[in-house]
Amino acid sequence: MEVSVLNINGQETGRKVTLNDAIFGIEPNDHVIYLDVKQYLANQRQGTAKSKERSEHNGSTRKLGRQKGGGGARRGDINSPVLVGGGRVFGPKPRDYGFKLNKKVKILARKSALSYKAKDNEIIVVEDFKMEAPKTKDFINITKNLKVEGKKTLVVLPEVDKNVYLSARNLQTAQIMSASDINTYKILNADVLVVAESSLKTIDSILNK
Repeated sequence: MEVSVLNINGQETGRKVTLNDAIFGIEPNDHVIYLDVKQYLANQRQGTAKSKERSEHNGSTRKLGRQKGGGGARRGDINSPVLVGGGRVFGPKPRDYGFKLNKKVKILARKSALSYKAKDNEIIVVEDFKMEAPKTKDFINITKNLKVEGKKTLVVLPEVDKNVYLSARNLQTAQIMSASDINTYKILNADVLVVAESSLKTIDSILNK
């Protein structure tokens, strides 16, 4: 699949690049996409929720009422879960929600996500660019030139550029990532991918093993 290379002014440079069919042209596998996105979201969870159970409350262990004849539950001491202020039964405990995924599964998921974007013509290739200073106004002008203003845009650079990152940091619809850090969730969550030309080589080297 051939894509025209644009400059940051939105003009065609007269050059074209060929997207690797082994990465951008496969038959997408929806199940591995689901697994990879599920793992990503699970890893974002802090897992710090905690509530006190009966044994963790400070309170007297004196039995409040007789065992039988009260007409209600055997509530025991004041820390009983049936009383207001008592311990919670089977409450949440700190835990790690992450789980393991094989590398081949994660690679296939990223290939599938990129293939979906290529199929829907949601990939824009631009020639490599840099910004002399962090200016949000200049970055907005670039999005206007590329006709992606207002869309959720993932800009993929060959390596992290501090000025570009700082220029886009205040924009809710834009995100900057290096080619080595892209993941299935970020790809699918974006309406359009703006990929720097040199980033394609990095993506090829990582996903075409």
